[in-house]
Amino acid sequence: MKNLFKKKLTWIVVTVLVIGAGSYYAWDQNRKNEVTYKKFPVEIGNIEVTILATGTVQPENRLEIKAPVAGRMDRVLVKEGQKVSRGQVIAMMSSTERAAMLDAARAKGAEEVKRWEELYLATPIMAPISGTIILRNVEQGQTFTTTDAIFTMSDRLTVKAQVDETDISQITLKEKAEIVLDAYPGEKIQATADQIAFDSKTVNSVTTYLVDVLPEGKPPEYMRSGMTANVTFYVKNKKDILLVASEALRVQSGLTYLNLQGRDGKPVNQEVKVGITDGRQTEILEGAKEGDVALVEEVKASESKQGSNPFSPFGNRGQSKKRPSPPPK
Repeated sequence: MKNLFKKKLTWIVVTVLVIGAGSYYAWDQNRKNEVTYKKFPVEIGNIEVTILATGTVQPENRLEIKAPVAGRMDRVLVKEGQKVSRGQVIAMMSSTERAAMLDAARAKGAEEVKRWEELYLATPIMAPISGTIILRNVEQGQTFTTTDAIFTMSDRLTVKAQVDETDISQITLKEKAEIVLDAYPGEKIQATADQIAFDSKTVNSVTTYLVDVLPEGKPPEYMRSGMTANVTFYVKNKKDILLVASEALRVQSGLTYLNLQGRDGKPVNQEVKVGITDGRQTEILEGAKEGDVALVEEVKASESKQGSNPFSPFGNRGQSKKRPSPPPK
């Protein structure tokens, strides 16, 4: 009798455990597949739409200065980086004939050289524009021809920014921009869009347009031609407008919708009209109000595979692993 009682008790315990385990497993599966929602409030805020581009610092006008006649440099009066005014004498040169005459006079003494220097004056080289000497390619005593660029000048430095063709329509002249040089990442230079190219450039199958970005006021001393720059164009700026996270929006058949939380907590499909966006947030013009909550469905996929119930009397025997379906084409 005792053995029979023990056997019955054992079967009862096993049965309770199996039923309890199966119930827990079913509850756990339902819990894992339960639909939950991420909440995004519709609220008042500010939005700033920007366009990012990279570019290179270049002179707006790059001018090479060449001598009117071949000859030899007598004196160089400027150095690289020096700012000069239009008409300022930047060097003195001798033509080939004057240089040969002075060389011959030196054989006769200093007085003869002085006499010919006064009779046959050196030729001044003057700056044709006001700007900066960015290259000095000649030294005193060096000879050159009329094809040699002895100086290179620039009137002012700009950034040639490459803007994607999909963004170029949003950029207008005199639009505010900000320049950050790779060499000086902590410094921000305020600027404006000065000129937009009419002809495009295609690099690696990407069509871009060059936009001249001009620093406001005097460019900083550390700004150099050839530096790499990152440019931020401030396209639109709105304050105190109705905003919602962009990921909460859905587009169907050309219309935009939000799932707004109803009084019972469940989502209500609501058509809305949207305005500008910065990618992260979007302006709501109609269809929602401040204080509304947008819902985005989240499905917790079950981590267990079919036939992996640890309480199944068959376990995983005879089960073949299910291969993942190929991605949709």
